[in-house]
Amino acid sequence: MEATWRWVLVTAIAPISWGSTYYVTREFLPVDHPLTGAAIRALPAGLLLLAVCRRLPRGSWWWRSLVLGTLNMSAFFALVYLAAQLLPTSVASVIMATSSVAMMLVAWALLAERPGLLPALGATLGITGVATMLLTGAESVSTGGVLASVSAMLMSSVGYVLAKRWSGQVPVLASTSWQLVAGGLILVPVALVVEGPPPALDAPAVLAFAYVSVIATAVAFAAWFTGLRHLTAGTVALIGLLNPVTGVLLGTALAAESLTLRQGAGVALVLLGIALGQPAATRRWHRRAPVSGAGAAPPDERVAARAPDRPAQPCSTRSTTTASNHT
Repeated sequence: MEATWRWVLVTAIAPISWGSTYYVTREFLPVDHPLTGAAIRALPAGLLLLAVCRRLPRGSWWWRSLVLGTLNMSAFFALVYLAAQLLPTSVASVIMATSSVAMMLVAWALLAERPGLLPALGATLGITGVATMLLTGAESVSTGGVLASVSAMLMSSVGYVLAKRWSGQVPVLASTSWQLVAGGLILVPVALVVEGPPPALDAPAVLAFAYVSVIATAVAFAAWFTGLRHLTAGTVALIGLLNPVTGVLLGTALAAESLTLRQGAGVALVLLGIALGQPAATRRWHRRAPVSGAGAAPPDERVAARAPDRPAQPCSTRSTTTASNHT
């Protein structure tokens, strides 16, 4: 129980950090170079983690890093940029919130992690809460923007589940660094072609980029992929709903934005949805519900039995030969 909550708290670092980037980007970073910003965010973060681990990919991890870096970093950032140009932030955020359901379904297909009743209910409440927080009813909707946002959501959902499937024998920091470096290297030429030379940065912008790259990217993605290693994909996806909640609450606390009753109700719904999807709630539910078979274990316990909780070894020196050949 304590170990599970430890991984939940570690995973929560990621969406909370990502939620803080809304305020940092709006206040300190140039808004007309988002692809350049994404490249500056991803590549230094990956190189930092690579310097910590001092470990290069081997065997199949060369192409796996490219695939994951494309799905989770470069293509994702580019599609989010396109969606931001075509859609109101509120609509794009609600679409991205549906990744809580998408990740459950992808994990069911690729990892045999069948979503339970409580996580599914939690995802429904979470998406409803995000919509309640952000949608006002006056948003304009672009078909192209919706397609870009849905594509970003689906690509990252598949990428995260593939990362969980592939990286069991590879240190977390190493696989995270490979993805970030691959994604950053793809973004650099695209950003130069689309946006031209990088903009001049003042001291606050440099510090803001340092925060976004080190904390909201290197640390955040390492925490996210650590969570995926120790928790079900559905549980991690629900924790990801803390992203828009953090954005709203930081806007209230730091940017003097007012928190309306509607937004407060949305925050409460999201937090309730996240709580319902946690392993502890699932275990309590199964203890109270009728058991369908003698000795049947709840889904989260079956997942734990297949991949027992153990201390993370982020930069282990174990050989990756076995992992390289594992599909």
